[in-house]
Order: sequence, then structure tokens, then C-alpha cells
Amino acid sequence: MTIEEFIQELQKLNISLTNEQIDQFEKYYLFLIQYNQKVNLTRITEKEEVYLKHFYDSILIYKLWPYFGKDKVNLCDVGSGAGFPSIPLKIIFPNLKVTIVDSLNKRIMFLNELCKQLNLKYVSLVHGRAEEVGHNTIYRNSFDVVTGRALAKLSVMNELCLPLVKVGGFLIAMKGQKAEEEIKGATNSLNVLGGQLEKVDKFYLFNTDNQRNNILIKKVKETPKKYPRKAGTPNRHPL
Repeated sequence: MTIEEFIQELQKLNISLTNEQIDQFEKYYLFLIQYNQKVNLTRITEKEEVYLKHFYDSILIYKLWPYFGKDKVNLCDVGSGAGFPSIPLKIIFPNLKVTIVDSLNKRIMFLNELCKQLNLKYVSLVHGRAEEVGHNTIYRNSFDVVTGRALAKLSVMNELCLPLVKVGGFLIAMKGQKAEEEIKGATNSLNVLGGQLEKVDKFYLFNTDNQRNNILIKKVKETPKKYPRKAGTPNRHPL
């Protein structure tokens, strides 16, 4: 995906980039590639691939939940790695309040420097495991929307993320072609943790046969206090 195609496809979503935003995406790409030489952040390094599989793919969750631009929306991105999907969304919607949770301090350091380079405000970086952050009263039940991309299978992701979502808020799980199977396996976790499947956006990434499934889950009741369980337990023993 060229920059021109990126701009044109976003216009189809009624997103018009300013020159400043176009420049921020370019700086993001250049800094990502530079930093990736010393810290492994991504295997995708070709420019057109980064624009397609990182930047554009991140923004496509706007189709599923088109409220990121509303005033005072509070987003938490769990395990964002190099900032996906939260940083592309933050560039598009500057008023979005973003909290990024990641267990690897090297990624937090990258994101801290990236936010300085892109002059992004209202971005908080939390170094820690989701299992621990989910019990912190500062973050638990605090967010309008929580996102996760390639984080874990859905039954596990529900346990890591739903405790952070306020009742009435949403979890967006970004998945590949096996999403239907994961949804079937996540029924119990949704029931236990207070989630309800709302919608699935199934599509193929621009000019590819790469299938994507973005899943929207609404939090309809409080998550029991014992969740998430101790670090590593959700992965070893999914609900």
C-alpha cells in the first residue's frame, strides 16, 4: 500500500488526513525501522507492508466502533508491541486518551520516544502484565474501549482485557482467519467475565487475500474480582 493508496482508502472511511498527520505516519515508519535494528519490534519492514499491515489495519477497527473521535474517549491497548492499533488511531484522533500496557520494557522505551518524536499528548505507558494491571484500581473498570491485536486466543484475551473495560464499554479483538473457531471457544469466558458478543467485521485486507476478523464485545456486567487470575494462568488454563 503506497502512501497515496493509504490516504485514498482512509477517505473512503470519511477520514481525511492533514499534512501534519501524513508527516506523523512517515516519521512513525522511519523511527520504527531505525529502532527495529536494535530491538526486534516487527518482522514487517518494507514501507508498503508497514502502511498496509500495521497502519491501515490498525485504523480499520474504526469501521467496527466509529467513536474514537468523540471527546474524552479513553482507550487502553493491551500488548500493543510497537503501538498497534493505538498509535495510528491516536494520530487520526488527537483527542483520544490512550493507555498502553506492555510487559516488555524495551517496547515501552520505544513508545515513549515515539510519542516525543510525533508530539503526541495524553498517552500513558504502563510497564506490566495485563494480569496484574487488571487488578490495579487505577485501571480496572476504567476504559471506554480496550483493544488487543495478536495478543492471545479470544478466551484468554477476554480474561486479560475485560477487567479493564467499564460496564457499557467495549473490547475490540483483532483476529485473523480462525476467528470463528476462537469465538466458539470463548463462550464460557464471556459468560464468566461479563462480556457479550456484539458484532464481527470480516474482510480482506486491501488488495490481498489476508482475511481479518475484528470482533466487538460489549461489557454488560462487572467482572468477578478474582479475574484476571495470576500471571500465566489464563494462558495455561483458559476459561
